[in-house]
Order: sequence, then C-alpha cells, then structure tokens
Amino acid sequence: MWSFLQEQILGMKWLAGLIEKLLTAAGMDISVKTGGVLHFFIYDVIKITILLCVLIFIISYIQSYFPPERARRILGRFHGLGANMCAALLGTVTPFCSCSSIPLFMGFTSAGLPLGVTFSFLISSPMVDLGSLVLLTSIFGAKVAAVYVLLGLAIAVAGGTLIEKLHLESQVQEYIRNARPIDIPQEELTKKDRIKYSAGQVTDTFKKVFPYILAGVGIGAVIHNWIPGEMVSGFLGTDNPFGVILAAIAGVPMYADIFGCIPIAEALLAKGAALGVVLSFMMAVTTLSLPSMIMLKQAVKIRLLGIFAGICTAGIIAVGYFFNAVQQFLI
Repeated sequence: MWSFLQEQILGMKWLAGLIEKLLTAAGMDISVKTGGVLHFFIYDVIKITILLCVLIFIISYIQSYFPPERARRILGRFHGLGANMCAALLGTVTPFCSCSSIPLFMGFTSAGLPLGVTFSFLISSPMVDLGSLVLLTSIFGAKVAAVYVLLGLAIAVAGGTLIEKLHLESQVQEYIRNARPIDIPQEELTKKDRIKYSAGQVTDTFKKVFPYILAGVGIGAVIHNWIPGEMVSGFLGTDNPFGVILAAIAGVPMYADIFGCIPIAEALLAKGAALGVVLSFMMAVTTLSLPSMIMLKQAVKIRLLGIFAGICTAGIIAVGYFFNAVQQFLI
C-alpha cells in the first residue's frame, strides 16, 4: 500500500509510462537524448503541476484558519523555547518562498513578538512546509522527507533561539520597531468562503511559480540527459568533501521555491550527486536566495542580516553532511 502511494499516487509512475507510450506512438525514441529530454520535461511539468495545485489548495484551506492577526495572537501565548517551536510549526502552513514570508515576519515583529520567535518563523516558512514533505516523499521516499522536515524545524528553532539570546532588537529597522499593530476583528469564514479562498490561492500561486517550474524542469531535463554522470558525481558526489559547501553557495543566487528545485534535485541525484549535496542546494535556494536577502535588508540592519544568513548557512551545510553520512540508510 505504501509503495503504491509513493510510486503511483505521489510519484505518478503511471504518468511516465503513459507519456512514454504517447511519444513512442508519435515516432519519438526516448532512449536517445532528445527523446529523453522531452519525456522528462513533459512528465515532470505535468506531475509537479498536479501536485502543486492539490497541495496549494489543501495548505491554503488550512491557512485560512490562521490569518496574520490570529497567528500573532497564538504565538503571543507562548514563551521561551515553546514559542520558537510554535513559530517554526506555524511556518509549515504559510507561503512557499522566503519573499512571501518576509511581509508576515515584518508584521509579527512590529506587533511586538520576540525577535527570536519571528526568526524561527522566517527560517521555517520557506525551508519546511507541507508541500516539501509531500514532494520529497514522491522523489526521495518517506524517510528522507521526514528527516529533512525534522532537521529543517530544528534549524528554525535553534536559529531563532540563538538570535533571541544575542538581543539584536536594535538591529531591526526603526520603522518596524516603532510601528503599532492594528487589531482588526477577524471575520469567521464559512466553508464555502474557505474553498473560494483556497481556489483563488491556487490560481494566484500557480501564475507566480509556473515559470520557475518550467525553468527548473528544463534544467533538470538537460542534467538528466546531457550531462555525464561522471562529471556530476565528481563534483557533487560523496568523494568531494566540499560538495555540500559548493551546492549551498550555488543555490544562493537563484530564486525559486521547492517546486522549481525538485526536478533539478531529482536529476542531480540520478546522475550520482550525493543526497546531502542535493538537499543543501534545495535548502539554500528556498531560504537564502539573493532576492529574499535584498528584501529582508529593508527590514533588518546589516549585522542581523549577516547573522541570519550565517546561521542558515551553517545549518544547511551541517544538514548536508549529515545526509551524506546516512544516505545509505535512507535510500
């Protein structure tokens, strides 16, 4: 039952077989590079699009119960480590990329929530979400997905706790520290309203991320069919002790969410890249992308921005080496 769920429902192996038959009927040979690229591209675009729409609908429906004001009130009830854990968990049902999370982070900070709590949310939101759990399960299996999510939450909690201990409140821009939250009564949505909201989120999010899906799948298709496996394994395999660091650095200039990263990660792993290298790349892209750092600079001063980036980078690299060490037990 579990294998059927992972391979046929989440992995959609039936779709790969169907596309292969259609391409063969059209006179394409998927065993050659051109046919292989086309098969990979069509299959991954359709698969990720289906998963994307279903996941966004489900997550948006859950998120409709946690509008910003209600989320702020929930977080305000907790203190200490419990508050950081709650913020990290709340991040799993919020936007898919760091640029979408930053406005919520700014609102939580201006509302007077502890800085460490807001940073636990900011780290967790793009790095670990329900979508990543499902997508990682479809590609790498349940064990990899579960460990990835747990370690991502650990980075978020540890990072927020460390920032709290450093007392860096003065490093938040003055206009945010001096802002006052406006309490707006929350309208209780009906089930029909929540469905309408979720459907709207599917449409809006799909429009934003679909270009990145096409780009990610295109890159993945080229890696999968054109780049020699020896080259990938040489640079990014377990024999290269700096592979994790290279992957983390390579992910920073990019801007994508996990839906755009998955096909690249899938292709790299198939070509011999180490698991920790692949996951470090994904974490860096979703958490430390250059556009999100530029956006965050508008909310915090350079010292706090550097500490945030340093904590995330150290956590991502540590996770990468951990996965490299235990890869044989997870795949």
